[in-house]
Amino acid sequence: MRLVASDLDGTIVGRDNRISDRTVNAFRKCADAGIKIVFVTGRPPRWLGPIRDQLGHTGTVICSNGAILYDLKAARVTWSRALGLDGMFQAAGIIRRLYPAVRFAAETVEGFHLEPGFLQDGGADLLGEVAPAPLVQSLGPGSRVVKFLARVQDVHPDEFLRTVQPEVAHLVSTTHSSPSVPLLEMSAPGLDKAVTLAEYAASLQIEAADVVAFGDMPNDLGMLGWAGRGYAMASGHPAVRAAAARTAPPFEEDGVAQVLEDLLSGR
Repeated sequence: MRLVASDLDGTIVGRDNRISDRTVNAFRKCADAGIKIVFVTGRPPRWLGPIRDQLGHTGTVICSNGAILYDLKAARVTWSRALGLDGMFQAAGIIRRLYPAVRFAAETVEGFHLEPGFLQDGGADLLGEVAPAPLVQSLGPGSRVVKFLARVQDVHPDEFLRTVQPEVAHLVSTTHSSPSVPLLEMSAPGLDKAVTLAEYAASLQIEAADVVAFGDMPNDLGMLGWAGRGYAMASGHPAVRAAAARTAPPFEEDGVAQVLEDLLSGR
């Protein structure tokens, strides 16, 4: 075990945005043993508070499902891969034909853009200075979109993904990471967490066989399959549990910490 790669939400971070003391301690023991740590998340850089404030992590974070490498200590993006705007808007047109009531948002290197009606259920407090507007108006020609989002109502997230993914596969990579919200996350074609993690590990001269990875949702599937030891959380998505070679105990039982403690002790 030379590198630990972990998802955040549902894997080590709870709905209250907290990381358990046991999990914090397990990661600190890994760092003390000289093991590299990288967090691999769908979150944008501005939502990395838990690992900075609770874990004290100051290294690299792979954000936006692989579209951004972020230096947490320097608070800056060191690398990004953007979607082509033409392809993104083509994908939007296809999705809108499938789901006329869909609403879109776009995460860029610089900030967040969303259409009216995208945020629901009290989500307006997340807007801050963002004013909802059609993306064709708010995104300029030089906008670097790293994650394109589509949201509908009254559709199961898995059904939404199954319907949309094959129709836009030539334009974007599509996944989802919410167990209950029908929200699709789209990146540049061929890009996912696994692609960027593999490149990052190679930069450290670490092979896949020496990587331990943890995740719980469909956006983690590629990463768990690539790593030498990929663990799906027992509390995670059924498809992820079925695909992964290994299963960690559930999030509620500090599953990641349990596995890391065992590996550090040689069990």
